[in-house]
Amino acid sequence: MPPKFPDLGKIKQLIPPLAPEMHKGQAGRIGIVGGSEDYTGAPYFSGISAMKLGADLCHIFCEPGAGTVIKLRHNIDRTEHRHAKESKLSSQEIVDNVASVFSRLHVLVVGPGLSRDSQMLESAKGIIEKAKQQDMAIVLDADGLFLVQNHPEIVQNYQKAVLTPNVVEFKRLCEAMKLKFEDSDKDKMAEKLSNAFGGVTIVQKGSSDLISNGKEVLICDAEGGLKRMGGQGDILSGVIATFLAWGKGYQDGVWKHDSSLDQKEISLLSAWAGCRIVRECAKRAFEKHGRAVLTSNLVEEIGPAYASLFENGNKSKM
Repeated sequence: MPPKFPDLGKIKQLIPPLAPEMHKGQAGRIGIVGGSEDYTGAPYFSGISAMKLGADLCHIFCEPGAGTVIKLRHNIDRTEHRHAKESKLSSQEIVDNVASVFSRLHVLVVGPGLSRDSQMLESAKGIIEKAKQQDMAIVLDADGLFLVQNHPEIVQNYQKAVLTPNVVEFKRLCEAMKLKFEDSDKDKMAEKLSNAFGGVTIVQKGSSDLISNGKEVLICDAEGGLKRMGGQGDILSGVIATFLAWGKGYQDGVWKHDSSLDQKEISLLSAWAGCRIVRECAKRAFEKHGRAVLTSNLVEEIGPAYASLFENGNKSKM
């Protein structure tokens, strides 16, 4: 089916009200599995973006060496004690430690700065399985997609998973699922890949972002910035995660609404909203800074971008 634009009114239904009766944590609790000694910026940008959009709490699970840089709340600690480096935790112990926090989370992001270290990947695989058992929404990006590429079964048929591949990652996922990527048919590839995975939400990032759950295809072709630098995908993962957390609150009836949206629609709309906000952030940041624009400049535009797109009285273009 041809790509289409979403109903902005439906997206606005997912956004919790700023009201005195709301409690801390009800507007979103995000967990991020990622971060290593070599990659500390990625989980930071994912987490701070979730908070800037409006999530209440964010927990980052990372290697100990990354923690002092990220100022983590929790970490994937490979040692039983911070100073007992000879006593390493097993992958299963890491999985169990992270899963013990799941009752305090709405959404899990897996991949930003994770690295391709074998134990980190094996731990992430186990953490994903535990999250699925808790029926938790999961956003997979970066090295999380590398994990899916090599182990497609970990998200197969799990319709609360959202995959956010760039051009190269998308083609590799197609190869993993025995799909032939054709440029002449690229507008249909997100839908095909989603169906190959059993209805997971696919965000095919590119000059236009195509988002599909295997039944519908949404397009986000709004103007963005003209400079591409690292970190924009990390911002996207955090923003999508916050919308998914709001979707969890919507489904749990945290605030009054008409209950007209189902889970598949929530995932699709959350992914599109994330793409739209990040494009607006990139546009605004580039207009201010030009070639000197940094990823941190995009983060500072999240609040204004959200307000211009989704606050009452918004008349901006899709």
